Amino acid sequence: MITRLLVANRGEIARRVFATCRRLGIETVAVHSDADAELPFVAEADLAVRLPGTAPADTYLRADLVVDAALRAGADAVHPGYGFLSENADFARAVIAAGLTWVGPPPEAIEAMGDKIRAKAIAAEAGVPVLTAPQSPTEDDLPLLVKASAGGGGRGMRVVRSLDRLEAETDAARAEAASAFGDGTVFLERYVERGRHVEVQVWATAGGANISVLGARDCTVQRRHQKVVEEAPPYGVSAVTLQAMYDAARAVTAAVGYEGVGTVELLFDADSDEDRAAQTRVPGRFWFLEMNTRLQVEHPVTEATLPGVDLVELQLEAACSDSTRLRLTTGGPDGHAVEVRLYAEDSAWTPQSGRLLTLDIPADVELGPLDRSGVRVDAGYASGNEVSTHYDAMIAKVIAWAPSRERAISLLVGALRRARIHGVTTNRDQLVSILADPVFVAGEMTTTWLESRTADARATGPGGEGVADPPLAAVAAALALAHADASRRTVQRGVPVGWRNVVSQPHRASFIQMNERVEVEWYGGRHGCRVDGVEVLEASPTRVRLARDGVAVTYDVTIAPVGAGQPAREVWVDSPGGSTQLLEVPRFTDPADAVASGSLLAPMPGTVVKVAVEAGDEVAAGDAVLVLEAMKMQHTVTAPHAGTVTELRVGPGQQVAAGEVLAVVSENEAEES
Repeated sequence: MITRLLVANRGEIARRVFATCRRLGIETVAVHSDADAELPFVAEADLAVRLPGTAPADTYLRADLVVDAALRAGADAVHPGYGFLSENADFARAVIAAGLTWVGPPPEAIEAMGDKIRAKAIAAEAGVPVLTAPQSPTEDDLPLLVKASAGGGGRGMRVVRSLDRLEAETDAARAEAASAFGDGTVFLERYVERGRHVEVQVWATAGGANISVLGARDCTVQRRHQKVVEEAPPYGVSAVTLQAMYDAARAVTAAVGYEGVGTVELLFDADSDEDRAAQTRVPGRFWFLEMNTRLQVEHPVTEATLPGVDLVELQLEAACSDSTRLRLTTGGPDGHAVEVRLYAEDSAWTPQSGRLLTLDIPADVELGPLDRSGVRVDAGYASGNEVSTHYDAMIAKVIAWAPSRERAISLLVGALRRARIHGVTTNRDQLVSILADPVFVAGEMTTTWLESRTADARATGPGGEGVADPPLAAVAAALALAHADASRRTVQRGVPVGWRNVVSQPHRASFIQMNERVEVEWYGGRHGCRVDGVEVLEASPTRVRLARDGVAVTYDVTIAPVGAGQPAREVWVDSPGGSTQLLEVPRFTDPADAVASGSLLAPMPGTVVKVAVEAGDEVAAGDAVLVLEAMKMQHTVTAPHAGTVTELRVGPGQQVAAGEVLAVVSENEAEES
């Protein structure tokens, strides 16, 4: 029996495990880095132990520190969460050696499945099809996928479409895998262009002798091999194909002697699902990818479709030696659930960081199984928390369940549109766009679909005009700023907002919204503010009500305080149509803020891990200049044009801020003839 559990993880997954523990009467212990000291999971634990430092290698990846923390806090069990040490067999052995209960599968199973090369061999021996690639590939074998043998989450993966890129992509995958997992081993496999990612949830006891299959999930919508949208059950997969997938998952689970909750991931060729097309009894083609020996990020969609099932509780039950439930019996999936991952990132999928001024997502359930129609939010952050550069950029998972897929999607879109998320740029608008895309609605997505969408499609909402109407949102921002400025007056406080003795021209406000400049002209005066073509019904620093063509809309406005080195104000405008983020363009620019032509600016805060050039080097457009690492992903900064590296301001290991000048590439003057 477990009485006090330490979660060797952070953020959302730590909170999720704590929620089940509270329901079961189990005391909880958190471990946290210095960067995470103020996050909700630390406050929610009964006890908390500090791991000095911020980098994962100094904190959450230190097995010795985590085990010591468990012993000092009097814990009798350790739950690894996902990521970090969750699939580290040596960590599992260290926990067991310390006399603690390990909430996970046997270390031998972790070891076998953690090595993806060995895992594929085990699956093949069990009769499950696998993807292979020749040792000396030719152009006929393309495309190929370079894949890290350890870890997951899309790190250490590169698609190779030409043989001349094979060496470079392999080196990049090795470097990223070594940084993320401490193991740079990679392998090649055939890359399936139009595949779908389907995974089967299993729960096993008695060394794999008793295996329960708890349905399947579709995790096809991905970018850079990282999942963005998940749903259960998989849409459009025939019953006969699903049954074949269940049988394959059982075979792999039994072959490895598995115990506890696990996931068998498969790559599915949707075009081959003949049962759906021709009503035959032949299953579609699929291949084993890997087995995750831990709780999956997307586990809530399974819980939502299997009422009464709590996968964390099942993990705890499997870990207890007195577990009596040998096989879990459930009916088929009930209804449909869809989950999205809300990330701190921009429309180009570049990680962002900063302080969350507001995080308010309408939900029926927080951090636990959702029994009936509604929205569940599993968040690692709260309003006022700092999203750092040290860890994954996921802020929260938002899950919706309804009797049908169409209603679940609609419910989820509504929750995202009503959410108020200020202070950090997120992918919320892109998620709304994805969920409303006809390809997704029809269930015709593939693993490459998301990256094939145009930048315009990623940046706009379902109507193609943006998530909120940019002109009216900008009008609301301009009027709110004007009223905010007026509220800070120390003299002439009775003068109406925007009043001029002689009206010669309108006031003008400029904003950057979705990388485009938006201009607003408005008039002030004794009778309130006026905007041509728009009726201003109400205006204040926090609320603006506008009407156009007789239709009135209320906009809630949040103005971010100006930080050091940030002369412009950011404004968030929320309405029933969604949310808009605008950056005020200052009327006057400080010359000190200008940067030299050819300056390479840091696209995000991060650490310089490699510098590929030296001052004075000649480079061509697109050449790698340096590599930044942020939130466990590596990003190459390239030369904007051909020229000479005239300045190099950073070196390996250096921390940089977003917008910081890293280097300057000056164009060479044309030689005189």
